[in-house]
Amino acid sequence: MKVAGFTFIRNAVKNDYPIVEAIQSILPLCDEFVVAVGDSEDETLRLIENINSTKIRILHTIWDTSVREGGRTFALETDKAFAAISPDTDWAFYIQGDECIHEKYLPVIRKAMEDNLEDSEVEGLLLKYIHFYGSYDYTASSRRWYRNEVRILKFHPDIHSYRDAQGFRKNGRKIQVKPIDAYVYHYGWVKPPAGLGNKMQSFNKFYHDDSWIAANYPETDTFDYGNADRLLRFEGTHPSVMRKRKEALNWKFTFDPSQLKNKMSFRRRLLQKLEDLTGWRLGEYKNYKVV
Repeated sequence: MKVAGFTFIRNAVKNDYPIVEAIQSILPLCDEFVVAVGDSEDETLRLIENINSTKIRILHTIWDTSVREGGRTFALETDKAFAAISPDTDWAFYIQGDECIHEKYLPVIRKAMEDNLEDSEVEGLLLKYIHFYGSYDYTASSRRWYRNEVRILKFHPDIHSYRDAQGFRKNGRKIQVKPIDAYVYHYGWVKPPAGLGNKMQSFNKFYHDDSWIAANYPETDTFDYGNADRLLRFEGTHPSVMRKRKEALNWKFTFDPSQLKNKMSFRRRLLQKLEDLTGWRLGEYKNYKVV
């Protein structure tokens, strides 16, 4: 069984992405790892080169920053990395620059790959998500955020990244997946208010024009941490590759979680209560088909 990891990245230093930790978190499962490194304005290329693993293959890319249609640029870069994977690969493991896999899930994932390798109905594996927020001590949830996503695929040239690289499609249809009991730890919201403000401004350049960004994310703006529905203290452990980054945290997260209740409409509170009682999320978007 051959496993290839793949990802894309640009301006990782400037935007404080834990891309090295993301790659290292799944590298033990991979026989090769393709990293599409975009034309960065910082030391991103050196960051990847310094991982110093014979498994890693760097693909140099140029981002088309003129594409501002729903984050399509991210999908295009994902496809470049995916297309560069060796054709004899069985499983392709996708990880984004702000995601990590805890080492305790690596045996679970490997077994799922082995068990489903010959099952033609299973085209991918569906992982659960934990979204960290503000600091490493809190997780957040929202009905507008994804709870599960496809991150492991049986390699096939007809598979392409979908929309803004959240998921994948095969010949234009949804991927058939099997859910597994493993989590992706998402750290995209773990930044100080000023850092998140800068991130949102840079990120939205791939979705909106300059006038929209100026109106919604001015350069002097700081993030108000108000886009989550619920915050919970995290009682578990973080992946070992994230420990140095966690220890280097240099801000205090002081947001009061009770403020979120005042921002939720009656309808959203009612739907959240339904989800808490039944586990069913009404109207949940699923970019996959469970088999």
